Amino acid sequence: MDTGLIKNCTVVNPDGVFDADVYVNEDLYIEQIGKPGTLEVHDPKIIEGTGRFLIPAGIDPHVHLKLPTPAGPSCDDFNIGSFAAMMGGTGAIIDFVTPARGQSLIEALDEREDESIACVIPLKFHMGITWWNNAVAEEIRQCIEERGITSFKVYLAYRNTIGLDFIQLKEVMKCLAYYGAVLAVHAEEGDQIQELQSKFVIEGKLEPKFHAYSRPPETEYNAVKKVIDLVRETGCKTYFVHMSTAESVRLIREAKKEGLPIFAETCPQYLLLDKEVYERFFVEVFAYIISPPIRGAEDREELWKGLADGTIDCVSTDHCPFTLRQKMEGRFDFTKIPNGAGGLHYRMNLLFTHGVLQNRISMQQFVQLTSTNAARIFGFEDYGYIKAGTPSNLILWNTDYKDTISFKDSLTNADISIYDNFEIFGHAEKILIHYA
Repeated sequence: MDTGLIKNCTVVNPDGVFDADVYVNEDLYIEQIGKPGTLEVHDPKIIEGTGRFLIPAGIDPHVHLKLPTPAGPSCDDFNIGSFAAMMGGTGAIIDFVTPARGQSLIEALDEREDESIACVIPLKFHMGITWWNNAVAEEIRQCIEERGITSFKVYLAYRNTIGLDFIQLKEVMKCLAYYGAVLAVHAEEGDQIQELQSKFVIEGKLEPKFHAYSRPPETEYNAVKKVIDLVRETGCKTYFVHMSTAESVRLIREAKKEGLPIFAETCPQYLLLDKEVYERFFVEVFAYIISPPIRGAEDREELWKGLADGTIDCVSTDHCPFTLRQKMEGRFDFTKIPNGAGGLHYRMNLLFTHGVLQNRISMQQFVQLTSTNAARIFGFEDYGYIKAGTPSNLILWNTDYKDTISFKDSLTNADISIYDNFEIFGHAEKILIHYA
């Protein structure tokens, strides 16, 4: 990674923007910050920062690398996925441990840590809770006190495999509230989804587009409403993943005004794509089979509003790419299509292009949404703010860069992309990540 004196850059922190010279020493620590031309540094290495933003390295709090599915694991492993993240300006990621029902959480964590050894940037895990009894409660304690896990994930969808019902969810939330841990929740009504899926299968409606039709907006916002009620009852800090509907944003906005300990994220696919993708030619639809599905114009506008007013705290990717061959496992039955798409490499480009450059969010909000808020919520102490004496988890962002996205250039093993032909501006020209 580059070190030296970064001259004439514009530093962007969540609470301010200023022109500066910044010296990063050979140990990858920020040693000095001062007005341009004022630092006395005896180092021949100069990094030109004129016309560039110096921003905190990004954190993606929601990725699925090497996720096991019946169609095979998601096609990016920890080495490939973390490298793509880094090259796109993301300096840390949070993946998931997803125990099988009945499996020890600690055993599943050990396995996942072994799989992730080739990760090239700092990594944390959300521990999945896929079943519940008193033994799980004890293992949650072990995860927190002995293994440093601070966040846990529950699915309300996928009821036949890893999902919990609301009675089990309440017990999990009571347990996590006791320890002060964060619950990340996939809020989709699993029973309603199963009912709709079964209906379509019986009717012979098996094309890919029926994946989206089996998960209408109410499956999300009804689940969000129920979870908010449980937050009110238990006091559990709760993080809603991949919000996609306007009504979900409104519910979360009101819950935050009430003072409830609630956080939320969305993803570029919900900000930029339209549900009409499900009406495309049969083969083209497979790339867009994700959960929750892509929504409509009203939902996009409310999501952007939620980013601007602070209702939504983070922009993640839910990075979970598959090859077209893997997706085609469900060509005769949409319920067998692996859910997921890639995006790690382009998260920050897309948000900068369509957020900052379209005046939907400021540069400071860009930093908050891609780094600072995730650092605060999930405990990345050395991320999210640029100051002297801290590790140099930094990105030198070149605003003049222009490109067109193609899966061929996306540093992923996937041969399909939901962002193909998207024009992007800005990129991580220099990457200074302490861990790497």
